[in-house]
Amino acid sequence: MAVSLRCLSLCMFTVLLFVTVVMAHVEVEKKENPDLRPEETEEYWTHEHAVSDPDEVASQVVMTIRNSTERRNLGYFSCGTGNPIDDCWRCDKSWHKNRKRLADCGIGFGRNAIGGRDGRYYVVTDPSDHDAVNPRPGTLRHAVIQDRPLWIVFKRDMVITLKQELIMNSFKTIDGRGANVHIANGACITIQYITNVIIHGLHIHDCKPTGNALVRNSPSHYGFRSMADGDGISIFGSSHIWVDHNSLSNCADGLVDAVMASTAITVSNNYFTHHNEVMLLGHADSYSRDKVMQVTIAFNHFGEGLMQRMPRCRHGYFHVVNNDYTHWEMYAIGGSADPTINSQGNRFIAPANPFAKEVTKRVETASGRWRHWNWRSEGDLLLNGAFFTPSGKGASASYARASSLGAKSSSMVATITSGAGALNCRRSTQC
Repeated sequence: MAVSLRCLSLCMFTVLLFVTVVMAHVEVEKKENPDLRPEETEEYWTHEHAVSDPDEVASQVVMTIRNSTERRNLGYFSCGTGNPIDDCWRCDKSWHKNRKRLADCGIGFGRNAIGGRDGRYYVVTDPSDHDAVNPRPGTLRHAVIQDRPLWIVFKRDMVITLKQELIMNSFKTIDGRGANVHIANGACITIQYITNVIIHGLHIHDCKPTGNALVRNSPSHYGFRSMADGDGISIFGSSHIWVDHNSLSNCADGLVDAVMASTAITVSNNYFTHHNEVMLLGHADSYSRDKVMQVTIAFNHFGEGLMQRMPRCRHGYFHVVNNDYTHWEMYAIGGSADPTINSQGNRFIAPANPFAKEVTKRVETASGRWRHWNWRSEGDLLLNGAFFTPSGKGASASYARASSLGAKSSSMVATITSGAGALNCRRSTQC
Protein backbone atom coordinates (compact mmCIF):
# COMPACT_ATOMS: atom_id res chain seq x y z
CA MET A 1 0.00 0.00 0.00
CA ALA A 2 2.83 2.37 0.93
CA VAL A 3 4.54 1.57 -2.38
CA SER A 4 1.32 2.34 -4.28
CA LEU A 5 0.96 5.71 -2.52
CA ARG A 6 4.56 6.61 -3.33
CA CYS A 7 3.98 5.67 -6.98
CA LEU A 8 0.81 7.74 -7.09
CA SER A 9 2.59 10.74 -5.55
CA LEU A 10 5.44 10.39 -8.04
CA CYS A 11 3.00 10.22 -10.96
CA MET A 12 1.12 13.32 -9.79
CA PHE A 13 4.39 15.22 -9.35
CA THR A 14 5.49 14.23 -12.87
CA VAL A 15 2.17 15.41 -14.36
CA LEU A 16 2.34 18.75 -12.53
CA LEU A 17 5.93 19.25 -13.63
CA PHE A 18 4.97 18.51 -17.25
CA VAL A 19 2.06 20.97 -17.14
CA THR A 20 4.26 23.67 -15.61
CA VAL A 21 6.93 23.21 -18.28
CA VAL A 22 4.33 23.31 -21.09
CA MET A 23 2.69 26.47 -19.74
CA ALA A 24 6.05 28.15 -19.35
CA HIS A 25 6.91 27.22 -22.93
CA VAL A 26 3.62 28.68 -24.15
CA GLU A 27 4.21 31.94 -22.28
CA VAL A 28 7.73 32.18 -23.70
CA GLU A 29 6.43 31.43 -27.18
CA LYS A 30 3.82 34.17 -26.86
CA LYS A 31 6.51 36.65 -25.91
CA GLU A 32 9.00 35.56 -28.54
CA ASN A 33 6.59 34.90 -31.40
CA PRO A 34 4.18 37.83 -31.88
CA ASP A 35 2.80 36.12 -34.97
CA LEU A 36 0.68 34.00 -32.66
CA ARG A 37 -1.68 36.99 -32.23
CA PRO A 38 -0.73 39.58 -34.84
CA GLU A 39 -3.77 41.71 -34.03
CA GLU A 40 -2.31 42.30 -30.57
CA THR A 41 0.98 43.80 -31.73
CA GLU A 42 1.48 47.53 -32.10
CA GLU A 43 3.17 46.95 -35.45
CA TYR A 44 0.04 45.30 -36.82
CA TRP A 45 -2.17 48.21 -35.84
CA THR A 46 0.32 50.77 -37.06
CA HIS A 47 0.80 49.23 -40.49
CA GLU A 48 -2.67 47.88 -41.16
CA HIS A 49 -5.06 50.51 -39.82
CA ALA A 50 -3.39 53.89 -39.21
CA VAL A 51 -1.87 56.21 -41.80
CA SER A 52 1.80 57.11 -41.57
CA ASP A 53 1.24 60.86 -42.06
CA PRO A 54 -1.95 62.04 -40.33
CA ASP A 55 -1.20 65.68 -41.19
CA GLU A 56 -1.56 64.72 -44.83
CA VAL A 57 -5.09 63.45 -44.16
CA ALA A 58 -5.87 66.73 -42.39
CA SER A 59 -4.60 68.54 -45.48
CA GLN A 60 -6.91 66.46 -47.69
CA VAL A 61 -9.89 67.33 -45.47
CA VAL A 62 -9.37 71.06 -45.73
CA MET A 63 -8.77 70.76 -49.48
CA THR A 64 -12.12 68.96 -49.79
CA ILE A 65 -13.83 71.68 -47.75
CA ARG A 66 -12.28 74.40 -49.90
CA ASN A 67 -13.32 72.66 -53.13
CA SER A 68 -16.89 72.21 -51.90
CA THR A 69 -17.05 75.88 -50.93
CA GLU A 70 -15.74 77.03 -54.29
CA ARG A 71 -18.22 74.83 -56.19
CA ARG A 72 -21.03 76.30 -54.10
CA ASN A 73 -19.87 79.85 -54.80
CA LEU A 74 -19.74 79.09 -58.52
CA GLY A 75 -23.35 77.91 -58.44
CA TYR A 76 -22.85 74.19 -58.91
CA PHE A 77 -25.00 73.40 -55.84
CA SER A 78 -28.41 75.01 -55.47
CA CYS A 79 -28.65 73.57 -51.95
CA GLY A 80 -24.97 73.45 -51.02
CA THR A 81 -23.65 74.76 -47.72
CA GLY A 82 -19.91 74.19 -48.19
CA ASN A 83 -20.16 71.05 -46.07
CA PRO A 84 -18.51 68.52 -48.41
CA ILE A 85 -20.23 65.48 -46.88
CA ASP A 86 -23.71 66.92 -47.23
CA ASP A 87 -23.05 68.50 -50.61
CA CYS A 88 -22.04 65.04 -51.84
CA TRP A 89 -25.55 63.56 -51.45
CA ARG A 90 -28.20 65.84 -49.90
CA CYS A 91 -29.06 67.78 -53.08
CA ASP A 92 -30.33 64.58 -54.70
CA LYS A 93 -34.14 64.37 -54.49
CA SER A 94 -33.83 60.67 -55.27
CA TRP A 95 -31.53 60.00 -52.32
CA HIS A 96 -33.81 57.14 -51.20
CA LYS A 97 -33.07 55.35 -54.47
CA ASN A 98 -29.34 56.03 -54.16
CA ARG A 99 -28.80 55.46 -50.43
CA LYS A 100 -25.44 53.75 -50.86
CA ARG A 101 -23.98 56.86 -52.45
CA LEU A 102 -23.47 58.01 -48.86
CA ALA A 103 -20.61 55.52 -48.50
CA ASP A 104 -18.60 57.51 -51.05
CA CYS A 105 -19.02 60.83 -49.20
CA GLY A 106 -16.83 60.30 -46.14
CA ILE A 107 -13.85 62.50 -45.28
CA GLY A 108 -10.95 62.34 -42.87
CA PHE A 109 -9.58 59.29 -41.16
CA GLY A 110 -12.84 57.33 -41.48
CA ARG A 111 -13.22 58.13 -45.18
CA ASN A 112 -12.69 54.51 -46.25
CA ALA A 113 -15.49 53.12 -44.10
CA ILE A 114 -17.84 51.53 -46.62
CA GLY A 115 -20.23 49.93 -44.16
CA GLY A 116 -22.66 47.65 -45.96
CA ARG A 117 -22.22 49.28 -49.36
CA ASP A 118 -21.42 46.01 -51.12
CA GLY A 119 -24.30 44.06 -49.60
CA ARG A 120 -28.07 43.86 -49.78
CA TYR A 121 -30.62 46.02 -48.04
CA TYR A 122 -32.12 44.79 -44.78
CA VAL A 123 -35.39 46.42 -43.72
CA VAL A 124 -36.05 46.59 -39.97
CA THR A 125 -39.78 46.09 -39.42
CA ASP A 126 -39.89 45.15 -35.72
CA PRO A 127 -38.68 47.50 -32.92
CA SER A 128 -38.71 44.76 -30.27
CA ASP A 129 -35.65 43.23 -28.59
CA HIS A 130 -36.97 40.33 -26.55
CA ASP A 131 -34.08 37.87 -26.87
CA ALA A 132 -30.43 38.95 -27.17
CA VAL A 133 -29.29 35.39 -27.95
CA ASN A 134 -31.93 34.44 -30.53
CA PRO A 135 -33.07 37.74 -32.06
CA ARG A 136 -36.22 37.74 -34.13
CA PRO A 137 -35.84 38.30 -37.92
CA GLY A 138 -36.85 41.83 -38.80
CA THR A 139 -35.30 43.35 -35.68
CA LEU A 140 -32.27 45.61 -35.61
CA ARG A 141 -30.35 43.08 -33.52
CA HIS A 142 -30.97 40.34 -36.07
CA ALA A 143 -29.67 42.66 -38.81
CA VAL A 144 -26.43 43.82 -37.21
CA ILE A 145 -25.12 40.38 -36.21
CA GLN A 146 -25.20 38.88 -39.71
CA ASP A 147 -21.85 37.80 -41.16
CA ARG A 148 -22.31 39.50 -44.55
CA PRO A 149 -22.40 43.17 -45.63
CA LEU A 150 -25.81 44.78 -45.10
CA TRP A 151 -27.28 48.25 -45.58
CA ILE A 152 -29.87 48.45 -42.81
CA VAL A 153 -32.92 50.73 -43.19
CA PHE A 154 -36.21 51.12 -41.33
CA LYS A 155 -39.75 50.45 -42.51
CA ARG A 156 -41.30 53.16 -40.32
CA ASP A 157 -40.72 55.42 -37.35
CA MET A 158 -39.82 53.44 -34.23
CA VAL A 159 -38.36 53.58 -30.73
CA ILE A 160 -36.01 50.67 -30.05
CA THR A 161 -35.32 49.90 -26.39
CA LEU A 162 -32.49 47.39 -26.31
CA LYS A 163 -32.35 44.87 -23.47
CA GLN A 164 -28.60 44.35 -23.92
CA GLU A 165 -25.77 45.94 -25.91
CA LEU A 166 -26.30 45.95 -29.67
CA ILE A 167 -23.08 44.16 -30.62
CA MET A 168 -22.44 44.76 -34.29
CA ASN A 169 -20.67 42.69 -36.92
CA SER A 170 -18.40 44.09 -39.64
CA PHE A 171 -19.51 45.74 -42.89
CA LYS A 172 -22.80 47.21 -41.69
CA THR A 173 -24.53 50.52 -42.30
CA ILE A 174 -27.38 51.57 -40.02
CA ASP A 175 -29.22 54.21 -42.09
CA GLY A 176 -32.08 55.98 -40.30
CA ARG A 177 -32.95 58.34 -43.16
CA GLY A 178 -36.63 58.43 -44.06
CA ALA A 179 -37.79 57.37 -40.60
CA ASN A 180 -37.65 58.81 -37.10
CA VAL A 181 -35.63 56.14 -35.30
CA HIS A 182 -34.73 56.35 -31.62
CA ILE A 183 -32.44 53.98 -29.76
CA ALA A 184 -33.32 54.95 -26.22
CA ASN A 185 -34.01 54.03 -22.62
CA GLY A 186 -31.91 50.86 -22.61
CA ALA A 187 -28.62 49.55 -23.92
CA CYS A 188 -27.05 51.13 -27.00
CA ILE A 189 -24.46 50.41 -29.71
CA THR A 190 -21.18 48.50 -29.28
CA ILE A 191 -18.62 48.29 -32.11
CA GLN A 192 -16.00 45.84 -30.85
CA TYR A 193 -13.08 44.23 -32.73
CA ILE A 194 -14.74 44.80 -36.12
CA THR A 195 -14.30 47.03 -39.14
CA ASN A 196 -16.24 49.09 -41.69
CA VAL A 197 -19.30 50.45 -39.91
CA ILE A 198 -21.41 53.51 -40.74
CA ILE A 199 -23.94 54.82 -38.19
CA HIS A 200 -26.17 57.47 -39.76
CA GLY A 201 -29.41 59.25 -38.98
CA LEU A 202 -30.30 57.95 -35.50
CA HIS A 203 -31.51 59.54 -32.27
CA ILE A 204 -29.48 57.90 -29.51
CA HIS A 205 -30.30 58.91 -25.96
CA ASP A 206 -30.90 57.83 -22.38
CA CYS A 207 -28.59 54.84 -22.74
CA LYS A 208 -28.18 52.76 -19.58
CA PRO A 209 -25.66 50.26 -18.20
CA THR A 210 -26.62 46.67 -18.99
CA GLY A 211 -24.88 43.32 -18.93
CA ASN A 212 -24.15 40.20 -16.94
CA ALA A 213 -26.04 38.41 -19.68
CA LEU A 214 -25.60 36.31 -22.80
CA VAL A 215 -25.56 38.31 -26.06
CA ARG A 216 -25.16 37.13 -29.66
CA ASN A 217 -22.66 38.93 -31.91
CA SER A 218 -22.80 36.69 -35.00
CA PRO A 219 -25.01 33.91 -36.37
CA SER A 220 -22.56 31.34 -34.99
CA HIS A 221 -21.49 32.85 -31.68
CA TYR A 222 -22.87 34.29 -28.48
CA GLY A 223 -21.17 34.87 -25.16
CA PHE A 224 -21.40 36.30 -21.69
CA ARG A 225 -21.14 40.08 -21.43
CA SER A 226 -20.11 41.82 -18.24
CA MET A 227 -21.63 45.17 -17.34
CA ALA A 228 -21.39 47.83 -20.04
CA ASP A 229 -20.90 51.48 -19.11
CA GLY A 230 -23.94 52.86 -20.91
CA ASP A 231 -22.23 54.67 -23.82
CA GLY A 232 -24.30 55.86 -26.75
CA ILE A 233 -21.77 54.45 -29.22
CA SER A 234 -18.81 52.45 -27.88
CA ILE A 235 -15.94 51.81 -30.32
CA PHE A 236 -13.53 49.20 -28.96
CA GLY A 237 -10.53 47.88 -30.90
CA SER A 238 -12.17 48.70 -34.24
CA SER A 239 -11.27 50.55 -37.43
CA HIS A 240 -12.86 52.32 -40.42
CA ILE A 241 -15.80 53.70 -38.48
CA TRP A 242 -17.98 56.65 -39.54
CA VAL A 243 -20.54 58.21 -37.17
CA ASP A 244 -22.54 60.82 -39.11
CA HIS A 245 -25.72 62.89 -38.66
CA ASN A 246 -26.90 61.46 -35.35
CA SER A 247 -28.49 63.24 -32.40
CA LEU A 248 -27.01 62.06 -29.10
CA SER A 249 -27.81 63.04 -25.52
CA ASN A 250 -28.12 62.00 -21.88
CA CYS A 251 -26.37 58.65 -21.63
CA ALA A 252 -24.95 57.00 -18.51
CA ASP A 253 -21.31 57.30 -19.66
CA GLY A 254 -20.04 58.76 -22.95
CA LEU A 255 -22.00 59.70 -26.05
CA VAL A 256 -19.24 58.47 -28.40
CA ASP A 257 -16.23 56.70 -26.87
CA ALA A 258 -13.36 55.09 -28.79
CA VAL A 259 -10.72 53.04 -26.96
CA MET A 260 -8.25 50.13 -27.22
CA ALA A 261 -6.33 51.10 -30.36
CA SER A 262 -9.39 51.97 -32.41
CA THR A 263 -8.44 54.07 -35.43
CA ALA A 264 -9.54 55.36 -38.85
CA ILE A 265 -12.60 57.09 -37.39
CA THR A 266 -14.67 60.09 -38.50
CA VAL A 267 -17.30 61.68 -36.25
CA SER A 268 -19.21 64.24 -38.32
CA ASN A 269 -22.43 66.24 -38.51
CA ASN A 270 -23.70 65.08 -35.12
CA TYR A 271 -25.68 67.12 -32.61
CA PHE A 272 -24.60 66.57 -29.01
CA THR A 273 -26.68 67.91 -26.10
CA HIS A 274 -27.43 67.48 -22.39
CA HIS A 275 -24.51 65.39 -21.26
CA ASN A 276 -21.49 65.49 -18.97
CA GLU A 277 -18.58 63.50 -20.48
CA VAL A 278 -19.32 63.75 -24.19
CA MET A 279 -16.52 61.97 -26.04
CA LEU A 280 -13.57 59.93 -24.75
CA LEU A 281 -10.87 59.02 -27.27
CA GLY A 282 -8.27 56.79 -25.66
CA HIS A 283 -8.41 54.05 -23.05
CA ALA A 284 -5.88 55.13 -20.40
CA ASP A 285 -2.68 57.14 -20.10
CA SER A 286 -0.80 53.88 -19.62
CA TYR A 287 -2.27 52.27 -22.75
CA SER A 288 0.35 53.33 -25.30
CA ARG A 289 -1.17 51.30 -28.14
CA ASP A 290 -3.69 54.12 -28.51
CA LYS A 291 -0.86 56.01 -30.25
CA VAL A 292 -2.32 54.60 -33.48
CA MET A 293 -5.68 56.26 -32.84
CA GLN A 294 -6.55 58.77 -35.58
CA VAL A 295 -9.90 60.57 -35.48
CA THR A 296 -11.50 63.34 -37.53
CA ILE A 297 -14.14 65.40 -35.71
CA ALA A 298 -15.90 67.63 -38.24
CA PHE A 299 -19.06 69.73 -38.69
CA ASN A 300 -20.59 68.73 -35.33
CA HIS A 301 -22.67 70.99 -33.11
CA PHE A 302 -21.78 70.75 -29.43
CA GLY A 303 -24.93 72.28 -27.98
CA GLU A 304 -26.88 73.00 -24.84
CA GLY A 305 -26.35 71.21 -21.56
CA LEU A 306 -22.81 69.92 -22.22
CA MET A 307 -20.09 69.91 -19.59
CA GLN A 308 -16.75 68.58 -20.91
CA ARG A 309 -14.85 66.16 -23.18
CA MET A 310 -15.61 67.43 -26.69
CA PRO A 311 -13.39 65.41 -27.00
CA ARG A 312 -10.99 64.24 -24.26
CA CYS A 313 -8.00 62.64 -26.02
CA ARG A 314 -5.08 60.36 -25.26
CA HIS A 315 -1.95 59.46 -27.25
CA GLY A 316 -3.24 59.68 -30.85
CA TYR A 317 -3.89 62.30 -33.54
CA PHE A 318 -7.15 64.27 -33.55
CA HIS A 319 -8.26 66.66 -36.29
CA VAL A 320 -11.01 68.95 -34.95
CA VAL A 321 -12.34 70.99 -37.87
CA ASN A 322 -15.30 73.32 -38.48
CA ASN A 323 -17.30 72.36 -35.40
CA ASP A 324 -19.65 74.71 -33.55
CA TYR A 325 -19.08 74.84 -29.79
CA THR A 326 -21.96 76.87 -28.40
CA HIS A 327 -22.03 75.43 -24.88
CA TRP A 328 -19.66 73.99 -22.32
CA GLU A 329 -19.52 74.27 -18.54
CA MET A 330 -15.96 73.08 -17.76
CA TYR A 331 -13.89 72.93 -20.98
CA ALA A 332 -14.30 71.93 -24.62
CA ILE A 333 -11.17 70.00 -25.69
CA GLY A 334 -9.02 68.12 -23.19
CA GLY A 335 -6.37 65.48 -23.12
CA SER A 336 -3.49 63.70 -21.46
CA ALA A 337 -0.64 61.38 -22.47
CA ASP A 338 0.74 63.53 -25.31
CA PRO A 339 -2.05 63.58 -27.92
CA THR A 340 -1.75 65.73 -31.06
CA ILE A 341 -4.74 68.06 -31.41
CA ASN A 342 -5.11 69.96 -34.69
CA SER A 343 -7.94 72.51 -34.29
CA GLN A 344 -8.99 74.35 -37.44
CA GLY A 345 -11.83 76.71 -38.26
CA ASN A 346 -14.00 75.97 -35.23
CA ARG A 347 -16.27 78.43 -33.46
CA PHE A 348 -15.88 78.47 -29.66
CA ILE A 349 -18.41 80.50 -27.66
CA ALA A 350 -17.30 80.53 -24.02
CA PRO A 351 -19.80 80.30 -21.16
CA ALA A 352 -20.53 83.25 -18.86
CA ASN A 353 -18.53 81.65 -16.03
CA PRO A 354 -15.22 83.61 -15.92
CA PHE A 355 -13.40 80.48 -14.71
CA ALA A 356 -14.46 78.36 -17.69
CA LYS A 357 -13.34 80.50 -20.62
CA GLU A 358 -10.45 78.26 -21.66
CA VAL A 359 -11.24 75.93 -24.54
CA THR A 360 -8.44 73.52 -23.65
CA LYS A 361 -7.57 71.47 -20.59
CA ARG A 362 -4.51 69.32 -19.94
CA VAL A 363 -5.99 66.75 -17.62
CA GLU A 364 -4.01 66.08 -14.43
CA THR A 365 -0.70 67.02 -16.07
CA ALA A 366 1.88 69.55 -14.93
CA SER A 367 2.75 72.32 -17.39
CA GLY A 368 6.33 71.14 -17.54
CA ARG A 369 5.14 67.90 -19.14
CA TRP A 370 2.56 69.21 -21.60
CA ARG A 371 4.46 72.11 -23.12
CA HIS A 372 5.87 69.84 -25.86
CA TRP A 373 2.47 68.36 -26.80
CA ASN A 374 1.31 69.45 -30.26
CA TRP A 375 -1.94 71.34 -29.65
CA ARG A 376 -2.45 73.93 -32.36
CA SER A 377 -5.21 76.33 -33.34
CA GLU A 378 -5.59 77.61 -36.90
CA GLY A 379 -8.37 80.02 -37.85
CA ASP A 380 -10.57 79.27 -34.85
CA LEU A 381 -13.17 81.89 -33.90
CA LEU A 382 -12.94 82.55 -30.16
CA LEU A 383 -15.93 84.45 -28.74
CA ASN A 384 -17.14 85.71 -25.36
CA GLY A 385 -13.65 85.54 -23.90
CA ALA A 386 -12.82 82.01 -25.09
CA PHE A 387 -9.11 81.23 -25.42
CA PHE A 388 -7.14 78.26 -26.73
CA THR A 389 -3.78 77.47 -25.11
CA PRO A 390 -1.46 76.05 -27.81
CA SER A 391 1.66 74.05 -27.17
CA GLY A 392 4.33 72.00 -28.90
CA LYS A 393 6.80 72.28 -31.70
CA GLY A 394 6.26 73.73 -35.15
CA ALA A 395 3.93 72.08 -37.61
CA SER A 396 5.11 69.50 -40.13
CA ALA A 397 5.33 70.35 -43.81
CA SER A 398 2.03 68.63 -44.62
CA TYR A 399 0.31 70.42 -41.75
CA ALA A 400 1.69 73.70 -43.04
CA ARG A 401 0.06 72.93 -46.39
CA ALA A 402 -3.22 72.25 -44.61
CA SER A 403 -2.98 75.53 -42.73
CA SER A 404 -2.15 77.50 -45.87
CA LEU A 405 -5.21 76.08 -47.62
CA GLY A 406 -7.39 76.96 -44.66
CA ALA A 407 -10.47 75.14 -43.46
CA LYS A 408 -13.81 76.72 -44.17
CA SER A 409 -13.87 80.11 -42.47
CA SER A 410 -14.98 79.79 -38.86
CA SER A 411 -17.41 82.64 -39.49
CA MET A 412 -19.38 80.20 -41.69
CA VAL A 413 -19.47 77.34 -39.17
CA ALA A 414 -23.07 78.08 -38.17
CA THR A 415 -24.15 77.51 -41.78
CA ILE A 416 -22.04 74.38 -42.20
CA THR A 417 -23.42 72.81 -39.02
CA SER A 418 -27.03 74.01 -39.39
CA GLY A 419 -28.11 70.51 -40.39
CA ALA A 420 -26.17 68.71 -37.63
CA GLY A 421 -27.96 65.77 -36.04
CA ALA A 422 -30.48 63.30 -37.43
CA LEU A 423 -32.14 64.75 -40.51
CA ASN A 424 -35.84 64.86 -41.31
CA CYS A 425 -35.60 63.13 -44.69
CA ARG A 426 -38.66 62.34 -46.78
CA ARG A 427 -38.77 60.60 -50.14
CA SER A 428 -38.65 62.64 -53.33
CA THR A 429 -37.49 65.77 -51.52
CA GLN A 430 -34.03 67.04 -50.72
CA CYS A 431 -32.90 65.70 -47.39
